[in-house]
Amino acid sequence: MTRYVVVTGTDTGVGKTVVTAALAVALGARGLDVVVVKPVQTGVGPDEPGDADEVVCLTGSTAVHELVRLRDPLAPETAARLEGAPLPSIATVAEQIRRLDADVVLVEGAGGLLVRLDLDGGTAIDLARALDAEVVVVAREGLGTLNHAGLTIDRLRAEGLTPRLVLGSCSAEPGLAELQNRIDLPRLTGLALDGVVPAGAGSLDRTEFCRQAPGWFPALPGVD
Repeated sequence: MTRYVVVTGTDTGVGKTVVTAALAVALGARGLDVVVVKPVQTGVGPDEPGDADEVVCLTGSTAVHELVRLRDPLAPETAARLEGAPLPSIATVAEQIRRLDADVVLVEGAGGLLVRLDLDGGTAIDLARALDAEVVVVAREGLGTLNHAGLTIDRLRAEGLTPRLVLGSCSAEPGLAELQNRIDLPRLTGLALDGVVPAGAGSLDRTEFCRQAPGWFPALPGVD
């Protein structure tokens, strides 16, 4: 039976794409067949690389799918409205994803949890519910993360969804706030840190990225 994992963030720019790529590598190292899906890519032109291309570059996998691409660097609903472009409903996206044959399907969202992914108000919450998916929350390690992560995780629990917590883009020399947040996030959310992905991971060459990535996850969504 295929397992589904939706990767969301506490904000934009927290490292969702690199975390998604690293999860794909780590799951693959367990012998699992992994597919990555980016339902909506915004902010890129027809011939420009997007998040799915970055995943391919880092992992070497060709089992990566981008479903919709929009020009403006905005939330999907807003970008589609400005462009006059249609967006598939969450139900349609979930149906497309369920047709994929894999042990684990990783679905990278856009921005944070409540960003609208279609024109009917659907969010990552609705997509996760439609897929009966776990939700990986990618959080920053610095100041502000306790509030952002707490709000996101509380909302997921209120919706009856299973959250997992990963830190993206973590400093090799964390300061006081970063060190304490690595302690306080599990204490305050009740969630272990399932992954700590280092800053600069997305700049590694493919060989080094694939060598290191499995070690970034003490527990693996989609498996553990």
